[in-house]
Formats: sequence, structure tokens, C-alpha cells
Amino acid sequence: MFNDTSTPLSLLATRRSGKPRDLVAPGPDRAQLEHMLAIAARTPDHGKLSPWRFVVIDDRDALSRLIVEAYRAERPQAARTEIDSLDQFARQAPALVVVLSSPSATSHIPLWEQQLSAGAATMNLLHAAHAMGFAGGWLTGWPSVSTAVRDALGGPHERIVGFVFLGTPARALEERPRPDMARIVSHWPKDLSATAR
Repeated sequence: MFNDTSTPLSLLATRRSGKPRDLVAPGPDRAQLEHMLAIAARTPDHGKLSPWRFVVIDDRDALSRLIVEAYRAERPQAARTEIDSLDQFARQAPALVVVLSSPSATSHIPLWEQQLSAGAATMNLLHAAHAMGFAGGWLTGWPSVSTAVRDALGGPHERIVGFVFLGTPARALEERPRPDMARIVSHWPKDLSATAR
């Protein structure tokens, strides 16, 4: 149905997540990444608060050290396989952006709305990557809930929304099963003809 990937609707219909471990060079260059982030920032934002931030990770060795040291401090008896897995996590894909939820505590805008905006900004980043010919993978996992990792990348009022890995798929992306639309879409009132009587 959507074969022409040059149209906006077909781009939306064909976006798929790439597994970060399968994303290879080339990744976006600095100008492309800045363009993606500018698009990501064009997201619904009640109150014009920009309740999110983007942290571009330029040094994967440093990120690996941060994550591994934080994990060892929290779990001194960690197995070597756990440490190796965290090291690999930090080194996936050519480019990495950490998205932070950065809400304004003094605003009258509900926290929940600000957090939703951060999620929308992350999704916009993935759409921008796809539109520019790349793929992205949005991961969370232990590093996203570590206070030490969060504090190194942001402040105490912030939370890590996710690690967005960007690059070129090493192989064709697999389509995953999508939800049954009849299960997730409903209409209210259920029977308009009954309410018209």
C-alpha cells in the first residue's frame, strides 16, 4: 500500500525500529544529527516549556566507563557477562542520543503532560532519522534507571527517557506484528444510531 517512501504518509507507515547492535556506519554526521534534533524539538509542548533535553554522546569509552562503574557500585558481585553486556550496550551503533525528560516543577502544566512531550520528542527523533535514510533504536534498560548515570548526564529533576541509537541497518529491517486495530480503536458513544432516537 505504501511503496513510495518519498511521501510523508509512506514514511510514517514504513518506519521500523532497528536493533542497535545491527546498526552500522554510516551514521548521521554532525549536521544531519543537528537537523534530526531540530525536527525532534518540533513536538507538542503545552506551555512552550521544552520539557526535554538531548545529550549527544561523543565518547563511547567514557559512556561505557560511566555505566560499568555505576553498575559495579550498585552491584559489587556483578558477573563478568553482565559487565560485558553493559559495555556492549554503550558501544552500539555509530551515533547515540540520550533523551532526558526535563520537566519544569514550577509550571502549572501537569507533570504527566510534560513527560508525554518528552516521549513525543523521542518519537520525532526516530521519524527524522527514518526520513533521512537511517534507522534508530530506542532502548532503556538498567542504564536508564540508574541514578548515577542520570546524574552524569542530567540533573536530579530529570529522568532518562531512552538511549536512541542511530545508524544504517546492516540488513533489511524485519516487520514486526502490529496490533489488531479492532482491539485498540473504539468509538464513543458505541452506537450513534441509538443515541439519536
